[in-house]
Amino acid sequence: MAFDDESRSVPGWRWPAAIALFLAALIGLDSGVLLSERPSVGDADLLTKAYYSLGLFVVGGLDLGTPVGGPLAGRVLLWLAYFGAPILTASAVIDAAMRLLRRERWQLRRMRDHVVIVGTGDLTISYLRLLRRQSPEVAVVVVDAEAPAVRVQEIEQAFGARVVLGDITHDYLLEKLRLDHARRVLLFGEDDFQSHEVAAKILRLHPQLAQRIVLHCHNLRFLRSMQQTRVAQQTIGFNSYHLAATGLVQSRLRQHFEKTVGRDTVVIAGFGRFGQTVLEELLRLGDGQIDTVALIDVDAERRILVVEEQERLAPFCRRVVLQGDVSHPEVWTRLASQLDLSNDEPVVILGTGRSDDNLRTGLWVKRRYPTALVFTRTDDVSEFAERVGADHDINSFSIRQLVEAHFPPDWMR
Repeated sequence: MAFDDESRSVPGWRWPAAIALFLAALIGLDSGVLLSERPSVGDADLLTKAYYSLGLFVVGGLDLGTPVGGPLAGRVLLWLAYFGAPILTASAVIDAAMRLLRRERWQLRRMRDHVVIVGTGDLTISYLRLLRRQSPEVAVVVVDAEAPAVRVQEIEQAFGARVVLGDITHDYLLEKLRLDHARRVLLFGEDDFQSHEVAAKILRLHPQLAQRIVLHCHNLRFLRSMQQTRVAQQTIGFNSYHLAATGLVQSRLRQHFEKTVGRDTVVIAGFGRFGQTVLEELLRLGDGQIDTVALIDVDAERRILVVEEQERLAPFCRRVVLQGDVSHPEVWTRLASQLDLSNDEPVVILGTGRSDDNLRTGLWVKRRYPTALVFTRTDDVSEFAERVGADHDINSFSIRQLVEAHFPPDWMR
């Protein structure tokens, strides 16, 4: 209601002033005053003079020249229009900009029970897509230091969210976001340290938001190292790859393991953040499910040491570690010398960050080991990969799709 009152308070003198200036210019031209750059206007018809009079509101008299000759009263009227028309236009533009700024501040001031998201990346888009299905009316503010114009337009038009560009670490911006009335805060920024810094500031200013701050951390090692800190204990920390890996194991692999006779063989080709969390989820399945896990990565030995340093692995099964590029045949030859994939139904997960290598290698593995259950990763949903998978009995999965499918429902409330 306050915004509507503000809109009606826009000065009502501009239209009369514009009409008066237009008539002053028209009367001046029609009285016989000439223009130094376009003297022919003096002999033109009334409609032409009206056209040039309107042009004064856009470019002034820059292309017409100055008033010369004719009666003094006509020149005075024309000079008045020369100065008044562009000033009136500029004042209208400035006033519109100021009203727009006031409107944005008003919209922020009135928000209650809203959701604040920090970051404009793909994770934010996934969350907004799910949130709008469940809560289409909830107010959302998305904050980022900078964002492409296309992404800002997508967030505002497709999801009805307000985008605020600014440094979230500043107390001034945190105050303007009305976090004391917020429903939930989601820190989806790219800088893990900054996300924890922001979480610490929010908890200091608004301790009632404890357990209502969702903090995404890209670096699993950093996330695990922070687990005993107060910030981590008062927030909900997660990693998108961990969420996707949990979804893959629980929704697609667990069933397979339960229906097969005996213990299974699993090959994880690509042992980055996603591959490491897949292995952790396999560990949670318990004894009796997995016989052998083969790990392939260009940096496998170092990454195994990092995971073991965090005490994330237990000797729950036989482990085969091969260092090398998953797309190189030599790696698979070495694997074949240590592990027979032609028996039973081994699970092969091509989980590197290179979708083309995953798909090509997956096709090769399926041709060589027809009974294998092959999974190939893409980051986003790929119609092409899904069609190839359907034609060649390969399971294509998308990280984004798995993340969206396994976002905890509580985060949408």
